[in-house]
Amino acid sequence: MKLLENKVAIITGAARGIGEAIALKFAEHGAHIAFTYVSDGSAEKAKALEERIKAQGIKCKSYKSNAGDFSQCEALVNDVVKEFGTVDICVNNAGISKDNLLLRLTPEQWEDVIKVNLNSVFYMTKQVIRPMMKTKNGVIINMSSVIGEMGNAGQTSYAASKAGIIGFTKSVAKELGSRNVRCNAIAPGFVETDMTSYLKEGETADKYKAGIPLGRFASAEEIANTALFLSSDLAKYITGQVISVCGGLNM
Repeated sequence: MKLLENKVAIITGAARGIGEAIALKFAEHGAHIAFTYVSDGSAEKAKALEERIKAQGIKCKSYKSNAGDFSQCEALVNDVVKEFGTVDICVNNAGISKDNLLLRLTPEQWEDVIKVNLNSVFYMTKQVIRPMMKTKNGVIINMSSVIGEMGNAGQTSYAASKAGIIGFTKSVAKELGSRNVRCNAIAPGFVETDMTSYLKEGETADKYKAGIPLGRFASAEEIANTALFLSSDLAKYITGQVISVCGGLNM
């Protein structure tokens, strides 16, 4: 059974990692995919993903767009609505980290993380709720983190941005529930992606895994499975929630 047949989904930051896994999972379940990438260095990967999804008979288009720029988000959503007809699902996945101890963290590093991780969620959500409210149907999924729930030394900017996403998510859910627009957050723990490749082996990896009851990092597909569930009618009575996918790390 395909859970997202003919739905239109926008996924930010989907040229690799969790975003790529979500795009593939949604396409597998019948959703048409519009996804973004931000750097020229990701253009080749984005094109390859686009062609891979199209080969399944699914409509797909990649867009070079910076989710941390309001005008680009506005243009993106307008282009997607023109191309695909509407927006049913928005996954706000774009994110970065610039870890540093607070004493060494620069204002520029702080602002970069807040801009990409938190501002982008506001920018994209503000745009997609217009077509969703018009059809009285929509799902917004915001990618938070267990770090936003529990904090972590050396990650004040990242934790603040991800905690902000949680508060934003709950507020949007209360505002838009009467319009049948659901908004939830996913809080992954450690996930095996390019961003965590330096943690995969050695003493550092063993240290982190020792604190995870399930004893391992998540795969990107496991995060994608959660996004699929929240986007589908299986979760049609779930809104304003934070789903931790962390192997028990945040208990």
